Amino acid sequence: MSRHVYLDHNASTPVHPEALAEMLPYFSEVYGNASSVHAFGREAREALDRGRERIAASLRVKPDEIVFTSGGTESDNFAIKGVALARGRGHVITTQIEHHAVLRAVEWLETQGFTATYLPVDSYGMLDPDEVARAIRPDTILISVMGANSEVGTVQPLAAIGAIARAHGVPFHVDAVQTFGKVPMDVVAMGIDLLSCSGHKIYGPKGIAALYVRKGTKMVAIQHGGEHERRRRAGTENVAGVVGFARAVEIRARDMAEEAVRVGALRDRLWQGIRERVPEVRLNGHPTQRLPGTANLVYRGVESESIVLGLDLKGIAVSAGSACTSGSVEPSYVLVAMGIPVEWAMGSVRHSLGRSTTAEDIDYVIESVVPLVARLRTSLPVGAA
Repeated sequence: MSRHVYLDHNASTPVHPEALAEMLPYFSEVYGNASSVHAFGREAREALDRGRERIAASLRVKPDEIVFTSGGTESDNFAIKGVALARGRGHVITTQIEHHAVLRAVEWLETQGFTATYLPVDSYGMLDPDEVARAIRPDTILISVMGANSEVGTVQPLAAIGAIARAHGVPFHVDAVQTFGKVPMDVVAMGIDLLSCSGHKIYGPKGIAALYVRKGTKMVAIQHGGEHERRRRAGTENVAGVVGFARAVEIRARDMAEEAVRVGALRDRLWQGIRERVPEVRLNGHPTQRLPGTANLVYRGVESESIVLGLDLKGIAVSAGSACTSGSVEPSYVLVAMGIPVEWAMGSVRHSLGRSTTAEDIDYVIESVVPLVARLRTSLPVGAA
């Protein structure tokens, strides 16, 4: 294996050295419980409060509107269930291509007597805001739409959706795990009432995330215990995680614009290089309204898992757009919702670039993909007995 190339940054990112350095003292020297009243606890509490202020500043919201959680999944569950359960019954609107953290939370609400509408998207994975407006009912209590799809990278028209939600007085939740720190966001201007974001997607640590809750948004806690997070989320706070998360957020604010241009150019280099040398390949997602570092490619007649494993043998990490269940490979539900034909969708591979990605990495991936796909199409074509 001659190289190691990591193109799975949408799944997780390495902790930025600056974030790691700031975290280290809170694993050993500053170890008090932030709820304790003695000096050790107060020192931890000060770090926790500073972290909350730093993250709130990046979103241009108030510190007490930030609730720390353990991850994007918890933030999504808290937002959706917390708002719904505060109302007792009602109708929720979401899309067919949300992360499972949203879809399964909404599906659970349906078992509790709530109703839900799962809106379709177009062939680019884009939601039409008019579909949202048409779906709103008198009993609609929440709209939940992701900022950008983790598989294909399409960025949704959040401002237009937020305006519709605000006009109808319906709380608007955005799963921004893939967009926060990657593309500019203004929660106030976009009419967002609740926003989920996560540390390990933006070069912060795993196990720490946040939920922005606009002041006045009616919701209840779904995790009970102590008085933590203003009684909104019980459990001892992850002070080291908050410190690292806050630093990662500041670094992204500093570097985001320049990095988006660089990574976007590398993404285009990857797509151009592959499309010129591999027949019957297509790029999924919106051509312009997309995350700068995401390229979801589909190869007709090849199973994505075979490509992922073949590239792994070359030291290249990418992810499949399909899921293996009970021994059978099924196409991605996101691509199915976009209307991608099955013979194409089965060969979906996501390449998600990051701050460590170089032009040499991209060229190596191209050189590795070309013979691999040709070989797989000859030896393991989709549909072969």
